[in-house]
Amino acid sequence: MKNPSLDSIVPPGPYAAHDIVCTGLRFPEGPVALPDGSVLVVEIERGCLTRIQPDGAASVAAQTGGGPNGAAVGPDGAIYVCNNGGFEWARGDGLLRPAGQPADYRGGSIQRVDLRTGQVDTLYDACDGHVLAGPNDLVFDRHGGFYFTCNGKRRPREADRGGVYYALPDGSSIREVIFPIFFPNGVGLSPAEDLLYVAETETGRLWAFDIVAPGQLRLLPYPSPNGGRYAFGSSHYQRFDSLKVEQDGRVCVATLSRGGITTVDPDGGNETFDALDDRMVTNLCFGGDDMRTAWITLSSTGRLARMRWPRPGLKLNFQDLARC
Repeated sequence: MKNPSLDSIVPPGPYAAHDIVCTGLRFPEGPVALPDGSVLVVEIERGCLTRIQPDGAASVAAQTGGGPNGAAVGPDGAIYVCNNGGFEWARGDGLLRPAGQPADYRGGSIQRVDLRTGQVDTLYDACDGHVLAGPNDLVFDRHGGFYFTCNGKRRPREADRGGVYYALPDGSSIREVIFPIFFPNGVGLSPAEDLLYVAETETGRLWAFDIVAPGQLRLLPYPSPNGGRYAFGSSHYQRFDSLKVEQDGRVCVATLSRGGITTVDPDGGNETFDALDDRMVTNLCFGGDDMRTAWITLSSTGRLARMRWPRPGLKLNFQDLARC
């Protein structure tokens, strides 16, 4: 007989064909496929970056502290991390999930990590005098700047309003480009880099924003709640986490509650869904010679999965420059 408490966490199958590469991780997120075939993930609960070899062997690459969330390779080959500043945690039945803002919360930050030495430097912890509340996910454009989301923090009777920012990797410039937006999480660029996609966690909505220049968006007026164009929303109850984009422009969003990957054609709104056995599927990345290897974080059960994807993913800017 199945454990009824586990039944409430693990979604019903059938599941998409996948391999489990690594187990025992402490809420993994932010996978980055490295040029040597290994994969980097953050472990949010452990406050570290972890490197996973193709055979599943894992080792700590850097101690970030706080709550490392999204990660990406920058133009200098370093790893840039959205650090949300940490969570309270709920534990039970061998599962782990975030449970709001910790009592000692001091804010989040953007960090630069040198993989060769493990050195961690803080680039930004505020914008225009406002603390970065829960930096979550980031993406570099071809010009070397990066967009990142601040999801905000939840407290027992209130929650922050989120925002999206654009910053330079040398620590010289940060500016707010979208505010407010309701719990922004995943962020990505279209293949032509003329659109910025942002996924909202609690609404399960995907928004598209026109890019007119690096770090400059054309924001729509009211009644758009955030200046974006509504790109997708499902009839299913699901929450959106991080995202990646395919070479043909489809957007792949890691899906919470209805655990899996939701893939959307933003032009036509068509949806496909690949179910996985964790209700907190938080992120994915593409790698391999043909960009059809998808690495997926199954976070509440602490696992890294690998799937053969039906189409090639979009290679991220600077992905092959990582200084391993």
